[in-house]
This record gives sequence, C-alpha cells and structure tokens, in this order.
Amino acid sequence: MWTVGWLAAAGWAAAVAAVSALDTHRVWGAFAAAGYLVAAAVSTGPDRDRTRAVAVGAALAGAVVAPLVYLLATGAAQSEVEVIERSGRLLVEHATPYLDDPRSVVEVTPYLPGMALLGLPRAVLGGDGPVARVLGDARPWCAAVLLGCLWAGGRGVTPATGGASRAVTPGTGCASRAVMPGTGCASQAVTSGTGGGSRAVLGALVASPVIALPLAVSGVDLPLAGLLCLALAFASRNRPVAAGLALAAACSMKWTAWPAVCVVFALLAHRAGLRAAVRGAVTTLAGTAVAVLPGVLLSARAMAEQVFAFPTGRGEFATPASSPLPGRLLADLGPAGWYAAVGLLLAAGLAIGVSLVLRPPGHLVGAADRLALGLSAAFLLAPAGRFGYLALPVLLTCWARAAAPARPLSAPALVSGTRVLPAALKDVPA
Repeated sequence: MWTVGWLAAAGWAAAVAAVSALDTHRVWGAFAAAGYLVAAAVSTGPDRDRTRAVAVGAALAGAVVAPLVYLLATGAAQSEVEVIERSGRLLVEHATPYLDDPRSVVEVTPYLPGMALLGLPRAVLGGDGPVARVLGDARPWCAAVLLGCLWAGGRGVTPATGGASRAVTPGTGCASRAVMPGTGCASQAVTSGTGGGSRAVLGALVASPVIALPLAVSGVDLPLAGLLCLALAFASRNRPVAAGLALAAACSMKWTAWPAVCVVFALLAHRAGLRAAVRGAVTTLAGTAVAVLPGVLLSARAMAEQVFAFPTGRGEFATPASSPLPGRLLADLGPAGWYAAVGLLLAAGLAIGVSLVLRPPGHLVGAADRLALGLSAAFLLAPAGRFGYLALPVLLTCWARAAAPARPLSAPALVSGTRVLPAALKDVPA
C-alpha cells in the first residue's frame, strides 16, 4: 500500500508539473515527482520498518526540503506570501495590517491581524542578503508553526503510562508491556498506530501533496491547520485553557477557524463537563479579542471590506478564489444565486451544530471528523473558494488518526503466542 501511495503521489506531482500555469507549482511538481518515485522504489525493500522510514525521508527531501530551499533561494512564491509580509510591515509601521485604500487585489489583506505576526521577520530583517531573504520569508515560519503544532499535538494525545510500555503493533511482531493496575505485573497488550509507525505516518502526511505543495509555495493556511489540530488535541486531553489559547491563535488568523469553537466546546463538554467547556470558550473569545480588537478599532471599514466582503465575492475587487465549486457556481448566477449559496451554507452550519448537540464527539478522531465535515461543507458551498481549501479537512482527519492514542483490543487475543489479559487493558485509555 505504501508503494502504491507513493506512486499515486508521484503521478499527482507530475501532473502538476505538466499542466499548472503557476511557475512555483511546476517547480514543486518536478522536485516532488522525483522524491515520490524514489520513495516508491525504496518502499519495496524487504525490511519494512527500515525501508518505510527511508522512503518517508526521501519523500520529505523531494517534496518539501528541495523545492522549498530552491524557491526561497530564488525568491519565487505565490502572492499570499507577499500579502503576509506586507501585513507584517504595516503592523509595525501603522499598528494595523490593512491599507485604507488598496489600489489592486494584491494590496488587499484578506486575513485577520494574527496572520500578520508571520510577516514580522521580513519587517525586521528586510530583504538584503541571502540570510535575510530566507529567514525573512514567511514560509519557513508558517512551516514551523504547523510542524510545531503537529508535534505538540501528538505528544498531547499520547497517553502516559505508569511503567514500562511496549506495544505489539499488528504486523510488526514487536511486543508491548502494559502494567496491570495494583499488581506491578506486566502483560502483553495489542495496540495500533504506536511508536515508529505513527511517526512514519505523520512524516508521510507532511510529505504528501496535501501539505508539501502549500508548504513550499505559499504556506498561508498551514499555521491555521496546525493550531486547529493542537486545539483538538488539548481538548481531547481535558485541557480547556490550552485548547482555548490554541484556538484563539487560529481564530485571530482567519475567520474560517471560527466553526472550530463549537466543535472544541462540544468535545470539552462531553469529556470534562460544561464548566471546562465554558472555560475553554471564554479563553478563546478573550484571546481572539485581544488579537483582533486593535485592528477593529484602527481599521474597522478596511477590515470589514478586506476580511469579510472580499473573500465572499462582495468586495470591490474580484477574489482569485474562483474554483468551480457548487457555491461559486451558484453565486455566478447573480444575486439570487449568491443568496442561495449563503442560505445553503447557513443550513449546513446549522445541521452540524445540531449534530454537536444531539451527538457530541467524545474523542479526538470524532471531533476532527466533525470539524472536517463542517469545513468541507463551508468550502464547497461558500460563494467563493478554491479546491486547495479542502486540504484542511483532509489534514484534520488524517492527522487525528495518526496521532490518536493507540486503542487496545477489547477481548483476549493471541499475539506471537502470548494471551492478552483483559485486566491489563484497563491501564490503557480508550
């Protein structure tokens, strides 16, 4: 399956290199296709664990490191990078990331003020010299936020054990020792998705076109995605304040993160109680207000036009987010179509909200799936959107499954000739 996956990714990258109208995408496609082909060849080796790790490394080198270094060295990037860096400079000079009277679409800042923080390195370092050109670019910082959040989120959902822990991962033959409560005796337990296997899956996820392409060419949505994963991870571990802070950071970057507040609230309420959920929600609202309020006070009109009207197709300039998704096709029919798209969008949001009340998610994967479903509906039905936005729900669902705590079998089983004792399973959180 890994070989087939790498071959599919290579085909996708080659297609991007062949048909994309953007130079940055073609560069990424050429590098990534080579990296994926090497990964596919390596993954056919006999030592599955070792070849899988080498294959993931080859894919990361070809699809992430090489194109990013090349594009940073040449200064090539999508327009979103320039927007972030300009907003950082404006934040330093005028305390607001918005121009009062933008003269073209490239001068519009469709992000909330929190995104401007990723443009501060350019404002501080400038662009003179190779070091400043690389370190001042917003993409490495966007990547750092994403990777840091995925790493921290993975640690946040890994259950702590009271003793030595060795997991029997299906298909590996490696044994796991689970300490039985109150006995100090160890017994074998069967788990899935632990240790090196999870690291390989997470590495493959980062190397996949879903993350590797935006990471190399723009990076603009990656910090948002990482922070949403981190918020869900903290909520799944009953840490409402930490979840609220991560969610506040996401909500201060793009308003597309706001639906996550409802999902995180429902998850916390189900796992830790209503009081914890309220504490997380208050933390989110307070943190978002602190980050966004200065922009509202200093540039209320510009912020409303650029952050809300422009992305929904109601601004002075036409949004470049014009992929032929259902909401966009409806909006192109005229005012009635635009209102129909908005009506369907609100109906979908209401349906997700009702589902959170009637059947709240109880664990990380369920919450990630619910948020991914809501965001997918929003991106599909919004009056303006891009196919690339759907990478966010894909990332949420894949990351949650890779990072979620291993789930033991619920009944005795024989693995490598050793019976799994049900008493030992009580020590492993479900």
